[in-house]
Amino acid sequence: MRRRIYWLMPDLASARQAMHDLVQARVDVARIHFAGPEGMDMTGLHAANVWQTSDVVHAAKTGWVIGSACGMVAGLVAGLLFPVMGDDPEWEVAVLLGVLGGVVGAWSASMIGISIPSIRLRRFEGAMAEGRILLMVDLPRSRVQDIEALLQTAHPEAHFEGEEQQVPAFR
Repeated sequence: MRRRIYWLMPDLASARQAMHDLVQARVDVARIHFAGPEGMDMTGLHAANVWQTSDVVHAAKTGWVIGSACGMVAGLVAGLLFPVMGDDPEWEVAVLLGVLGGVVGAWSASMIGISIPSIRLRRFEGAMAEGRILLMVDLPRSRVQDIEALLQTAHPEAHFEGEEQQVPAFR
C-alpha cells in the first residue's frame, strides 16, 4: 500500500518545476498526478486520469456488491422454484447468477461512476476553479517524509493539503 500526498500549486510554472524536482528525486512519473481546471494546458505534466479524478473505483465496488446480492436472490428463487433437472433445488444457479449479477453490476455502476467527480477531490474543486493545480503523489510509506520535506523546501509557494493513508496499488 502507498500513501498519497496532496499539494496545491499556484500556477503552471510551479507545477512543472515540482514535476521536475520529483523526477530528480527518483519518484516514478506514473505515481505523480496533476489535476487542474477544465481545459487547462497540462503540457509537461503527468495529468491525472479517470482513476484519480472520478469515482469509478468506488462505483464499481458498490455495483459488484449490489449486483451480486441481487443475482444471488434471483438465483435462489430460480433454483428453488424452477429446478431444470429433477425436483431438487439447483444451488449452482444461485452462484452463477450471483457472479453474473456482480459483473453486470460492477460494469454498469462504473459507467455511471466514471462521470462523477471523485469524492476525495471535492475539497479541491474551489481552488482548481481559481486556477490552482492539484499535485497528487503516491509514495511508499518510507519516502513520504522525504518528499514532503523536498516539496516544502523547494516550493514555499505551494500548500500541503494532506495525506491519504492507503492508496491501492492499481490507482
